[in-house]
Formats: sequence, structure tokens, C-alpha cells
Amino acid sequence: MVKPQRIDPAPGQESVWDYPRPPRLEDTNKHIKVIFNDVIIADTHRAKRVLETSHPPVYYIPPEDIKMEYLIQTPQSSFCEWKGGAGYYTIRVNDKEVQNAAWFYPNPTPAFATIKNYVAFYAHLMDACYVNEEKVQPQPGNFYGGWITSDIVGPFKGIPGSWGW
Repeated sequence: MVKPQRIDPAPGQESVWDYPRPPRLEDTNKHIKVIFNDVIIADTHRAKRVLETSHPPVYYIPPEDIKMEYLIQTPQSSFCEWKGGAGYYTIRVNDKEVQNAAWFYPNPTPAFATIKNYVAFYAHLMDACYVNEEKVQPQPGNFYGGWITSDIVGPFKGIPGSWGW
């Protein structure tokens, strides 16, 4: 396994290699917006973000700031060693649908209790996701849900050869 070479952050940037493991949960007042099939389905200044070594932030949005009528819970589930069992949503807006495009924790572990039922979206499955009006780049690999913006530097888990990081 090749050890990744940390990119030094410039002023105003964060390195994902300075994020902790186990991950940290923090509030953010950044403007978070999610668009699918030309509809803004989520819009908030009350998100929480999870920061974990080698991963760009994952933003969790309170359900009150999401148009939940477009989300349909699916039988898909997964397990995170830090947050617990996750459930998934299919997103359907008019004639466009994408399966298991968002996830949530109905009963998170105590350390992540404040994200109970908050929803995170896979940026690569949405038309666009924004942090403070900057369109995000999805974390590589399609398995991960981090959002990359110009103030975050890597290298990021998900690129080829990063499975063992």
C-alpha cells in the first residue's frame, strides 16, 4: 500500500488529513443546497458535518429543511462503525428517480445522536449540490458521500489505490 502524500492547505483551506479518526461531528452555518431534476429539494444553514481522516466533509441536513415529499424510504441499509445503522431514500421528482441517493441514521450511536434522521445526499447522484453557492465535487469512488469544495484539500479516500488507507 502506498502512503498518501498530504497536500498542504493554503490559508483558508482544510486538509482532510487533519480530520480525526474516529470522526468528529460539528454544526455548520454554511449554506447547503441540493438540486434534483431542477427542484431545490434541500436548503439550509443548519446542517451538521462529519469530518473523518482522508474524507471530505459529509453534510447532514435537518429533515425540516428538506422537501421530504420527494424522498421515499427504501429497504436498503448499511452499518457504520461510528454512527450505527443507516437507512436510505430514493429521490423522485416528477419523472426522474434515483435509487438509494440519500441516507440517514434513525438510531445513531450516542456520539452522533444529534444527526438522528438528518439526511445526507450523494452529490454524484444529484443535479447539483452547493456549499455557500460553490458547486461541490463528489468524493471519488461513488461509495463515499463526501463533498469536495475549494477550501478542502486531499488526497481523498476513494481515488484508485486508496481502499487500504
